Amino acid sequence: MTASLPQESHGILLVDKPKGKTSFYLVARLRRLLGVKTIGHAGTLDPFATGVMVLLIGKPFTRLSDQLLGADKEYLGEIHLGITTDTYDCDGVVQQQSDKIPTREELEACLKHFQGEVDQTPPMFSAKKVNGKKLYELARKGKEIERKSVKVKLHTTLLSYNYPYATVNIQCSKGTYIRSIAYDLGVMLGCGAHLSNLRRLRSGCFKIENCLDSAALVDGADLQLIKSALLKEIPSK
Repeated sequence: MTASLPQESHGILLVDKPKGKTSFYLVARLRRLLGVKTIGHAGTLDPFATGVMVLLIGKPFTRLSDQLLGADKEYLGEIHLGITTDTYDCDGVVQQQSDKIPTREELEACLKHFQGEVDQTPPMFSAKKVNGKKLYELARKGKEIERKSVKVKLHTTLLSYNYPYATVNIQCSKGTYIRSIAYDLGVMLGCGAHLSNLRRLRSGCFKIENCLDSAALVDGADLQLIKSALLKEIPSK
């Protein structure tokens, strides 16, 4: 699908989001550099996560947001066993610790539950709305409410295990919470767990190897480099 009459500074920009920055940091940088106010995205990443951010610059391209948001994703995740946090990730407050050391066989057996269509309960620390309220707003007030499970599709592969870290590749459908997988895995193993690192490798047809390094978005950046990286259409798969 091709956007009609795109301007020079309009298009789809793939950026490798750095660790410790919000997704909207990239949006703000591009607004400042390109002088374009209308910038959207095809899915955010938490501050601790890195990887593929699909940024939609200009109205002809922000209209593609709904189409691109529904694409499947691929992640490289590091799960820290033995420690549970309130947010299910490394940015949260530690709630429980365990000395139990699961065997690789136990880990592989539990990971079989994260294949195919799976019911997943959204974490309290998420932007998902229930009765008009974002869950994280309630969580910050110390409140926890019942959440309906959502069906997601997963293909999970164990890449390495060196306690307390397990590295996994996860291909998943829209709306999947990788940190919930880490939390649920910890419950199944009886030792607790949280997501300690996350890298998005792919968002739909957009891959990490085609992303612009975020260092290119500093003040005084080479605007021609950024503009030359803009895609004017969605590539064929």
